Amino acid sequence: MSIHDYECVIGLEVHIELKTKHKLFCECDTTFGAVPNSQVCPVCLAMPGALPALNREVVEFAIRAGIATHCTIEPWSRFDRKNYFYPDLPKAYQVTQNFFPICTDGYVEIVVGEDVKRIRLERIHIEEDAGKLIHQDEGTLIDCNRCGVPLIEVVSKPDMRSAEEAVAYLRKLRAMARYTGISDGKMNEGSLRCDVNISIRKKGEDALGTRVELKNLNSFNFIAKAIESEFKRQVAVLEEGGSLVQETRRYDEKTNQTYAMREKQEAADYRYFPEPDLVPVEVTEAEVDLIRSTIPRLADERKAEYIKAYGLSDYEAERLTDDKELSDFFEKAVQVTEHPKTLVNLILADVAPLYTEDTVDDLLNPVSLGQLTNLVACEDINSNTARKVLKALMEDDFDPESYVKEHELAQINDREALEGAVKLAVASNEKAVKDFRNGKESAMRSLIGRVMKETQGRANPILAETMLREAISVD
Repeated sequence: MSIHDYECVIGLEVHIELKTKHKLFCECDTTFGAVPNSQVCPVCLAMPGALPALNREVVEFAIRAGIATHCTIEPWSRFDRKNYFYPDLPKAYQVTQNFFPICTDGYVEIVVGEDVKRIRLERIHIEEDAGKLIHQDEGTLIDCNRCGVPLIEVVSKPDMRSAEEAVAYLRKLRAMARYTGISDGKMNEGSLRCDVNISIRKKGEDALGTRVELKNLNSFNFIAKAIESEFKRQVAVLEEGGSLVQETRRYDEKTNQTYAMREKQEAADYRYFPEPDLVPVEVTEAEVDLIRSTIPRLADERKAEYIKAYGLSDYEAERLTDDKELSDFFEKAVQVTEHPKTLVNLILADVAPLYTEDTVDDLLNPVSLGQLTNLVACEDINSNTARKVLKALMEDDFDPESYVKEHELAQINDREALEGAVKLAVASNEKAVKDFRNGKESAMRSLIGRVMKETQGRANPILAETMLREAISVD
């Protein structure tokens, strides 16, 4: 058998750090990047006699996430102690919601290619983060600033079948976090982290295989590579007659391999029991309705609007709404143009690749991009010139139309004006002309390139190609 006879079965446990001012059970700040051990107190350091007090804002944020992912918001939930020893966990246990989570069921929809798929959620629960180990040559240091920082953990059903689906799902969760305002979702700062549960089975089978967990992956690229690497490893083990072990593994990006860390622990190993220092969390329908009324238009709602109002494809609308800042940017830019499809092409092809974690408004004025869109759509400038103007707009904002006139960048759409450049391209590129006549269509690119060079990139490429084909056939 080959790898193509197997399928991957993937479920994700996604930890989203909540953007609250204070920690889950104390008044300590949650600012990222603070001096180590400067945001701690007796509660998050687990000093004897210190008692926790629930930050109610965390409950609201968890409910926001549950509403946005179509979950059932439980009117009664409870905290439990998850017992395990690790150097950056001062209490030697983590406060979490194992038995009675605040949100259950739910789903998110993802788009992969042109296919729409629903990924079911098992639960969303609240828990506290652990600290951070800092490894140095002299030894390992412990920073407890992150101890007690509030998280929600979003646990999916094993509904994903590829690395591409897993990444699409993660992007959707990050979009949810940003739209609802519960987290910045910055993976590079640990605001969104992911554990991947992966097993394999032969295609057509229903039974789940032996599950392996990949821990603490923090970039879309590494998550995709880790899944693909582990899938190949598991197939190789079975094909060689071996058996898979339920274990926790880590991914090494340098070798693109996964390595065993420890055998996978079960719930019984953590000796869960109810947290005695905290009362249950009770939420009324009125509270849920009030929170629901504060949630802005989410990605799926915007996506449906864009498809209906602007004729966008599922893929285009998904890409635009993948990030709230990019979606907000589009909505500002589309107000100044009657050519939304052209605008979307510019955003996805030229703006989105340059957009990182910072707001896109800092990169470019949306009104200026809308004005540039009009010049492209009306064929006042061609795509090459548009990219030049766009690059200039990212350095300094200005009126695109005035800029094009001042720098004489208008597209040449006049046959007579292009005639000389076309004749020169044909006369000086005998090999390309011969290749084209012999059926080599790619030779036309070099001829068009020569026309563009002669016109400083201002020629209408479609007109230039038409004239070149006419000149070659007549010649």
